[in-house]
Amino acid sequence: MDAQNIFLVGLMAVGKSTVGRQLADALTMPFFDADHEVERRAGAEISWIFDVEGEQGFRDREAAVIDDLTQQHGIVMATGGGAILREENRRHLAERGTVIHLDSPIEKIIARTRRDTKRPLLQTGDPAKTLRELQRLRGPLYAQIADHRVVTDNRGAGSVTRKILKILERGGTQHQKTRT
Repeated sequence: MDAQNIFLVGLMAVGKSTVGRQLADALTMPFFDADHEVERRAGAEISWIFDVEGEQGFRDREAAVIDDLTQQHGIVMATGGGAILREENRRHLAERGTVIHLDSPIEKIIARTRRDTKRPLLQTGDPAKTLRELQRLRGPLYAQIADHRVVTDNRGAGSVTRKILKILERGGTQHQKTRT
């Protein structure tokens, strides 16, 4: 397999970072977590960026990181759940690598984030309602750019990683939509 980029998209808590690290290790490729890269470059946590600059400020920083990282070759990158909100991010991801949508039933995501205090978008009176709305709004955008969709609900990260490796070994590169 050549040094194609692999980009993982999906809602928060579907396993993008964990699977991304394992996938990068298996493929001996560098791994980047876009959210961690935003924090590194800003010298601050995402929650602070949201508090001081608002979501718009965070999304501006995120777009710069995605543009930079997608121009590299032979990387695995986990994006933040909302990275696909901007058309320019969707374009960069779709044009510059293979996009894999990690998906999970909303009830699983609600359970995984139940005690999470670090996700600014979930600091509401009804995080479950927020997650359902995010899924409704973002689901079509993930589908629009994804070359492959892999459901993570009853699989561990190792199993999901192996599934993705099989897709890639079969020649599952850009624009060959699969759903598993």
